Amino acid sequence: MRCDTGGRTAGGPGRPARYAARPLLVLAAALLALLPASAPVPVPEPRTAPARLRIATWNMCGVEQWNCGGTGEADRKVRALTELVTEDGADVVLLQEVCDRDLADARQALGPGWDTAFRGYAHRSADGRFAPVGCGAHRGRAGIAVLASAPLSRVGTVDAQQPEVGLHRGALCATVFEPGVRVCGAHLSLPGSDRAHPRWELGDDQLAALVDAAGDRTVFGGDLNSTPPTASNARAWIWPDGAFGRYRECDQQGPDGRTGRPTLASGGKIDYLFTDLPRSGCSVRDTSASDHLALIMEVETGRGSGVQP
Repeated sequence: MRCDTGGRTAGGPGRPARYAARPLLVLAAALLALLPASAPVPVPEPRTAPARLRIATWNMCGVEQWNCGGTGEADRKVRALTELVTEDGADVVLLQEVCDRDLADARQALGPGWDTAFRGYAHRSADGRFAPVGCGAHRGRAGIAVLASAPLSRVGTVDAQQPEVGLHRGALCATVFEPGVRVCGAHLSLPGSDRAHPRWELGDDQLAALVDAAGDRTVFGGDLNSTPPTASNARAWIWPDGAFGRYRECDQQGPDGRTGRPTLASGGKIDYLFTDLPRSGCSVRDTSASDHLALIMEVETGRGSGVQP
């Protein structure tokens, strides 16, 4: 709040405040001169994007009560996450069902220079109250995250319809490297997620919002909770044309391709990475620490935008 005193002080009616304050300013300057000089606070400099950038997405299955109790303890998941970097060369990892303490441990293990952004899941009750989702075993909150080997900027979420009553997942975006590469990681709602309206389909709105949030030099995807839009998928209608049209998916073979290798341990593909950057590689990796496999895409950052067939 700004307060205007009319240029006067309480001790001298009619005297401009700048004259009354001058002795105090002189005293303050003298005192400051006696203090030791402090080093400027370092500001992280943006890193130049490598010519080839590897981006991964992985649902860590870290929430014990979501049938994840048998997929590995925290140390095993943290080790698997760091191995996506040290063994598979991922520069950025989009994460779903990650515990914030596991994320912090992985960042510490990777050393200086790594950055993270996190958004927690929340249950919305019938009276409109939100409650966070815990991972169990003192591992903190569960949510979605971005782990990157360079400082993240312009971090934000994607606005999309969420359950009136039920679990709010969401999408998290950030810019990394220079020239900026935008990444967006999402975890979309399953059918029946809205307990107040169990027949409502939210996936179409959420997918459309995710694709609309993307742009040039963008990589986006995550656990989209839908198989590809093929004839065998009864929910194929939820997919917007831009996903496999303006953009290309990591495992997409040709402009008309709509399939890919399974990303679930039980079979089926529900994890995706899309981009308008030229793709130079795509791999699927079983971390043995989740019911999801990790998907890793390599893109070329120096050729400008433009999809590859």
